[in-house]
Amino acid sequence: MQHIKPFKNINKTNVDIAGGKGASLGEMINSGIPVPNGFVVLSSAFDRFLEETDLNAEIEARLKEVNTEDINSLDKASAIIRDTIHDNKMPEDLTKEILEAYDELGAEHVAVRSSATAEDGDIASWAGELESYLNTDKDNVVEKVKDCWSSLFTPRAIFYRHEKGLIDEHVSVAVVVQQMVQSHISGITFTVHPVTEDYNQMIIEAAYGLGEAIVGGLVTPDSYIVHKDDMSIFDINVGHQTRKLVKSPPKADQSRSEKVPKVVEDEDGANEWIEIKSEGEKQKLSGKQIIEMAEVCKRIEEHYGFPCDIEWAIDKKGKIFITQSRPITTLKK
Repeated sequence: MQHIKPFKNINKTNVDIAGGKGASLGEMINSGIPVPNGFVVLSSAFDRFLEETDLNAEIEARLKEVNTEDINSLDKASAIIRDTIHDNKMPEDLTKEILEAYDELGAEHVAVRSSATAEDGDIASWAGELESYLNTDKDNVVEKVKDCWSSLFTPRAIFYRHEKGLIDEHVSVAVVVQQMVQSHISGITFTVHPVTEDYNQMIIEAAYGLGEAIVGGLVTPDSYIVHKDDMSIFDINVGHQTRKLVKSPPKADQSRSEKVPKVVEDEDGANEWIEIKSEGEKQKLSGKQIIEMAEVCKRIEEHYGFPCDIEWAIDKKGKIFITQSRPITTLKK
C-alpha cells in the first residue's frame, strides 16, 4: 500500500511521514511496549488529496487573511477550509487502501487520531490542537480520516500556527488508526513531575472510562506520585469523579442505558457520558496496579532517554495498553 504503513513498519525516525504520534506508536510497538495494534494513513495521502482537489492555493489564501486578534476571522477561515475538505470526495484508491488496512487489522472499532508531521518538535508541539475520534467503525473510518485532516485547520490550530510562525511553513498531517481499547480505567503519566520538576518523581493520573475525558480535563482524576529509584508510592490523592465516558451501546440494546443514568452523548453518538455515584469516590488503581503502570512508563522513558507524557488504558481484564507517548515540553530544567 502506497499511502499506509502498519505500526510494525514505522519507528521514531518517521515523523515526517507518520507524524509524532504515529512515529511514537511504531517505535514503542517495535520495542515490545504493549500498544494496541494499528496503521498510519501517511501524510502523503493528505498532500495528494490537497493536490488532486486543488485546495492548496485556497488554504494558503485563507490562512494569510486571518487576523488572530479577531475571533470571527479565525472562525470564518476555519469553517471555509474545513467545509471544503469535507465536500471533496476521497480518491477511490485511497478509500480502498484504508478499508483494506482496516480489514487486515481485524478490529470491530478503532480510534482515529490526527498526527501532525510537526508534532512534538522543538519548534512546535501540536498536542491537544488536533482531533481524535473514538469507537469508529468501518462504515465511518474514511470520513473520520478526512475529519482528522481538516482538524489541522480548527480555529485553535490556525491561531497556534500563526503564534509559532508556521503560517508559511508546510505542515502536513498523518492519521493513526488504532484498535480501540474499551478502557475500564484510563489515564496519563508524566515520568517527571511537571510542577516540581523532580526527576525522581513520576505522577500518574487515573479515571474511569475512556481516555479522552481525562486528556480533555473533563473529569477529576486520582493522582499518584511514585519515586522512580525504588518504585515506592509517595502520595495518593483520590479524585471525586461524577461521570465517565464509555462506548454507546447498540441502539437495539438499551439494557445498559436502563441500568445506568445517561448524561449526554458526544457529537458522533459513538460514545456517551454516564453518571457514576459511589464508584467515582473509590481509588481507581490498586497499589499493585500503580507500580505496574510506573514500571511500564519508566521503561518507555528509559527507551527514549527523555521525560515522557504518556497516555494509557486498562481494559476490564486488567491489561495495560499504552496509546501514546510524547516528550514533556513544559520542563524548564
